[in-house]
Amino acid sequence: MLKRINDNFAALLFAGDMLLTLAALALARYLRTVLPFGLQIDPLTLQKIDFVIEWQVYLLVLGVWAVVFLVLPVHNRQRSLHVSSDVPNTLVAIAFAMLILAGVSYFFNREFSRVLFVYFALLDALFLIVWRMIIRLTLRLQHSIWPQSRRRVLIVGTGYSAEEVATRLRSYEWTGLELIGFLSEQAGAIESNGIDRASVLGALGDAPAIVAQQHIDEVLIALPLRAHQETIDLITQLQQQAVSVRVVPDLFDLAFARTGIEDIDGIPIVSLRDPAITPIRRMIKRGFDLLIASVMLILCALPIAIIAIAIKRDSRGPVIFKQQRVGENGKLFWMLKFRTMIDGADRQLPEQIEKQADGQSVFKHRDDPRITRVGRWLRQFSLDELPQLINVIKGEMSLVGPRPELPWLMAEYAPWQFKRFNVPQGMTGWWQVNGRSEKPTLAKTRDDLYYIQNYSLRLDIIILLKTIGAVLRRTGAF
Repeated sequence: MLKRINDNFAALLFAGDMLLTLAALALARYLRTVLPFGLQIDPLTLQKIDFVIEWQVYLLVLGVWAVVFLVLPVHNRQRSLHVSSDVPNTLVAIAFAMLILAGVSYFFNREFSRVLFVYFALLDALFLIVWRMIIRLTLRLQHSIWPQSRRRVLIVGTGYSAEEVATRLRSYEWTGLELIGFLSEQAGAIESNGIDRASVLGALGDAPAIVAQQHIDEVLIALPLRAHQETIDLITQLQQQAVSVRVVPDLFDLAFARTGIEDIDGIPIVSLRDPAITPIRRMIKRGFDLLIASVMLILCALPIAIIAIAIKRDSRGPVIFKQQRVGENGKLFWMLKFRTMIDGADRQLPEQIEKQADGQSVFKHRDDPRITRVGRWLRQFSLDELPQLINVIKGEMSLVGPRPELPWLMAEYAPWQFKRFNVPQGMTGWWQVNGRSEKPTLAKTRDDLYYIQNYSLRLDIIILLKTIGAVLRRTGAF
């Protein structure tokens, strides 16, 4: 489904990237001769000196950019459909390509202007990013103007797997995929609270009729493992209709592992690879944490002192609040925070606990009367978390990772939720930059598992940068 879309999209992106890179070089050469920065004047004639780029340089640039963009790879099937990963990958590729071009020019063409390099890099980055925006906007408009170009999708199942597929499918609507609705395993049965009852079009037995009536192009079967025979029967029925059928394996309990599809003489096999944080990646992550946390602690020394004074003047009690939390592999440690509540607020905690519809406990509320005046302001900008830089330096936490849990809340976890403790717990994480405290508990855990599956240092950096925006917006902070 997405493979077909991505192959065409990647081919179009690649062709456009190469042509626009050559156009950026040509425009950079022109700007080099007309803009005052780097402009050369003949001292005898006082005329501008024209700057010529030979055709061999254009071939060199084309070759370098093509190799770099294919090797990194910029148009990776997993990432190029997402703007959040496609744009950073493109900028990184441009930087690498420019470094290679600079190295080659140093040895073979030292007359290549440094000003031209700057113009070329900026124009190439601008052209390629705008190109990505244009192509996405064009595809979105195309599918809005010509509804017949859309691929109508029906999801069979109403459990968590079906909900996850629907959530991710909606992020690809701009490619022409349109979710029409769901089919329940049994009439009227909805297993996930995240699926609207109105979007359930019928039960399994209604599948052939609904596929014909709704002109469905794609059927995604997301039934639990217990419905193996029902899945086989449904596939047999749908094979008689002009519709593509795909099965989503019910492997959410194995979300801590990275999955892949292998093939042995035509037999598809789901492979479960090791967790994303390998010993080498863990060492790099630890080094990154130590460097950034140390620098931040030094830079924030004055704000920390001011906050401490403000807390002390605002209410009685200690400046630092220590709370026992569950860290990596279930190890308990004392997490540090600036005190944002009245002294002795823990004794009033039972009065603040509420049960969600999914059975999970919630104890954070916007109107919590225990929060002090200074504490409310600190929470809005997450400044109460600054002392956790000490936890990071001590190795008890990481800058990025699932949030350390309270021991009594961990006792309410379902077995699959414990997998969030397979990595170092963090000051910020994927769910913090996608909703913060407003997200339900189960959604937060799913975001944590997404982070574990897709871990990379690049993802850590992206989350840290997004955290700045989330803090400034103050959405979900209380």
